[in-house]
Amino acid sequence: MILQGCKRLIKPRIRKQRHFRCSSSDAPSVLAIRREDGIGWERRAPLAPAQVRKLTEADIKVLVQPSNKRSFSMKEYQTAGAAIQEDIGEASLIMGVKQVPIDKLIPNKTYAFFSHTIKAQEPNMPLLDAIIDRGIRLIDYERMLDGTGKRVVAFGKWAGVSGMFNILHGLGLRLLALGHHTPFLHIGLAHNYRDSATGMQAIRDAGYEIALGYMPQSIGPLTVVFTGSGNVSQGAQEVFRALPHQYVAPEELRDVALRGDTNKIYATVIRRKDYLKRKDDGSFDQSEYDERPELYRSIFGSAYAPYTSVLVNGIFWNVNSPRVLSLGDLDPLLSGATAPERVTGPGCPGLPHRLLAICDISADPCGSIEFMEECTTIDAPFAVYDRANNRSNSVEGPGVLMCSVDNMPAQIPREATNYFGERLYPYVAEMLRSRAVAPLPADVSSTIADAVIAANGKLSPPYEYIQTLRIRRIQQAVRSHSVPRPEPPARRGKVLVLGSGFVCGPVVANLTRDGNIAVTVASDIKQEADLMAKIYPNVMSVGLNVRTNIDNLSMLVEEHDAVVSLLPWTLHPIVADVCIRRGRNMITSSYLTPEVEALHDRAVSAGVSLVMEMGMDPGIDHLLAMECIDEVRDSGGSVTSFVSMCGGIPAPECADNPLRYKFSWSPQGMLLAGIQPFASSRTRSSSTREPRGSTRVLSPSSRGCSWRATPTGTPWCTRPATGSPPESTSSAGPSGTLGSRSPASRCNASVCWR
Repeated sequence: MILQGCKRLIKPRIRKQRHFRCSSSDAPSVLAIRREDGIGWERRAPLAPAQVRKLTEADIKVLVQPSNKRSFSMKEYQTAGAAIQEDIGEASLIMGVKQVPIDKLIPNKTYAFFSHTIKAQEPNMPLLDAIIDRGIRLIDYERMLDGTGKRVVAFGKWAGVSGMFNILHGLGLRLLALGHHTPFLHIGLAHNYRDSATGMQAIRDAGYEIALGYMPQSIGPLTVVFTGSGNVSQGAQEVFRALPHQYVAPEELRDVALRGDTNKIYATVIRRKDYLKRKDDGSFDQSEYDERPELYRSIFGSAYAPYTSVLVNGIFWNVNSPRVLSLGDLDPLLSGATAPERVTGPGCPGLPHRLLAICDISADPCGSIEFMEECTTIDAPFAVYDRANNRSNSVEGPGVLMCSVDNMPAQIPREATNYFGERLYPYVAEMLRSRAVAPLPADVSSTIADAVIAANGKLSPPYEYIQTLRIRRIQQAVRSHSVPRPEPPARRGKVLVLGSGFVCGPVVANLTRDGNIAVTVASDIKQEADLMAKIYPNVMSVGLNVRTNIDNLSMLVEEHDAVVSLLPWTLHPIVADVCIRRGRNMITSSYLTPEVEALHDRAVSAGVSLVMEMGMDPGIDHLLAMECIDEVRDSGGSVTSFVSMCGGIPAPECADNPLRYKFSWSPQGMLLAGIQPFASSRTRSSSTREPRGSTRVLSPSSRGCSWRATPTGTPWCTRPATGSPPESTSSAGPSGTLGSRSPASRCNASVCWR
């Protein structure tokens, strides 16, 4: 390298051209690596700079969203040939690690990330709905499998490495809380080390002390049980083997737990054939289990758990499969009957039970470890579950220590990213050819094709079961949701409230005043529905996207006695159609639209009432207006002018936008009203009344009203209130639009109102 003045002269690198077929079209191949959102510790990426360099050398344009939090710096990606920019809309393939926030999803793109949707996980169902709604093709890394059903891309090894660091650290804290200092206290959490090699040295140092006999004798021999033999288990065992250890067969576990030494740690690996037994004869057949897991039961809780000090669980659990440990296993495992039989004395206490800690690396709440109901976090990695399954976020108190961080590999992000990227890189070309707006190419491998969860606005055929699981789960929740049985017995009803906007709170508050009514709030913004369930009694929340989940909507409608729709007015025809088919009455605060009116005959035939807006406007405001006018007349006065305004006029200094309006609700109604014709009037003759079914719009100079006849012959005034703000609109419908219909049966020469 030669320095000349302030410039550094570097010999230019000659780019090698490599064959990298990405698309059958002439469109350029553009890939984007998105920035990870939300989780503070998430520093991984799907591809490291080493893989990005290979792509750019093959003339693939790579965009990387800027992020100072990513473990590999932006400079490293830029040096590899990537363009660092915020806008990634140019890319046809957008790659990430964790779930993408709904508001960041770009329609009609191919996305690749861990969606955590294949078990119909409720927190991620709104994300799946949005993906379907926006025509996104979703490739889930978790479902990229080879011909034997083994995952080809995963962070599994580094989840195991991180998990083992964490649980050894937690074991030291837990034993200290029980009265024992041990070498495990010198082992830190995974993210405390710059890399895994540094952490392994701390493991070896602790192992040296164990081999010298520094473990308290009163705690007895320690045993570690690994479930599974995949990448997760292998990564955890790689760390474990830095300790003085001895592997034993599963059937030898009991013997070493009772009579083993304390200067080494015993371990065994439990596979499916060891803990899964047929319910009728106790045998195990792998192929049969894959097809009919419900025929099998788990014996882990009785055969192995009583002799386990630390359980490292790395098993992938499927719905309907037996669990490694169930709720029923927890109580006997934490009883004194399983405590090691050792000589104890003052200052040298024994253990309350043998099972000290569980590292559930699978991080599947209520999954293979059924009593693990909530994952821990990197910031707070430990919790204790007692015999009654009560959880405390501490390492103290009675129970078993649990570590179940759902993003374990994020603690060793650089090694994890490079490991994952090397395995993902061979499939990037096929993924780039998967354009969301076009059919999946016929020659795409099954590894990619079978990992497509959703495409073209619907679930892929192999994953249509997700919808069935969702319906079943919601149905079970709704059926179990009821109000306490009153005394004396009274009829208990269920009301489905669709939508969770500003109107929802008052509606739910009024409904729940009646202790005999159970309310279900369904919304595509699940957090808002959850809030209603927290504030008001007898309320449960459900995530629901009406546009994309007609089946879920239909099931919910059927499970309730009545439906209150607070959704945008454009969705009312969908809801009304389902209510008619399911024989349920619907009420909404939106105006009658032609689409809903077209359902009139069907509703009558089905005996269903579709009750539209008829309370505030038109309705209450007219009653109040007439009350005011009648009071004037009863007092001998006469009304020469009456002006009705809804809302308030902003102060001049606050009217700082071109419309001179302030919106607390959706502005759509007012904006649509701006394109409607209008007429103002101070006098009216009888000639302004038009025949039934016709509409006449009068010019301002005619000073007359515009009338529209209703099906019953009652005239409706369509004159807007000029010079005043329109009515507030809401997510419930287009109320307040100029030209909206209002009864005007009392409109005369001196008085007219909307």
